Amino acid sequence: MIQPFHLAIPVTNLELCRTFYRDVLQCTEGRSSKSWVDFNFFGHQLVIHQKDGIYNEESITNPVDGHDVPVPHFGVVLTWDDWQNLSKRLKAEKIQFVIEPTIRFQGKVGEQATMFFTDPENNALEFKAFKDMSQLFAK
Repeated sequence: MIQPFHLAIPVTNLELCRTFYRDVLQCTEGRSSKSWVDFNFFGHQLVIHQKDGIYNEESITNPVDGHDVPVPHFGVVLTWDDWQNLSKRLKAEKIQFVIEPTIRFQGKVGEQATMFFTDPENNALEFKAFKDMSQLFAK
C-alpha cells in the first residue's frame, strides 16, 4: 500500500471550496474548524485553510504534448475506469476544463488519460490514468 500524502492549500472562501471538494469531487469531509476542513481526497489527506486576500488569478503554464499545463497543480492517478467515470460526472456537472479529458502521449511510453480543471480558488487539479500502470514512471 502506498502511504497517503498530505497537502494543505489556502483558500479565501472556505464554504465555496468545501462545497466543491465535498459535492463536486465527492470527497468525504473529515475534521474541521471555522478556518480549515480536512478531506479524504481519493485516499489522501487534503486540507483547505481559510486565508484572506490571497486569491491567485494568474496562471503559469508549461507546454506538455501540445497543451499548456497549469503549474503548479495537484491531483491523483486513478484507475482507468475510475478516471472515465469521474470524467463523465464532471462533464455532467458542467465543470469548465482547463484541458478537456484527453489521451496524451498516444502510442508512446507513458500514454495516459488526463484532464485539468480548477477549484473555485483557481487551484489547478489534474486527474490522470494509465491503461498500463507500469508506465507511471517509465522513461
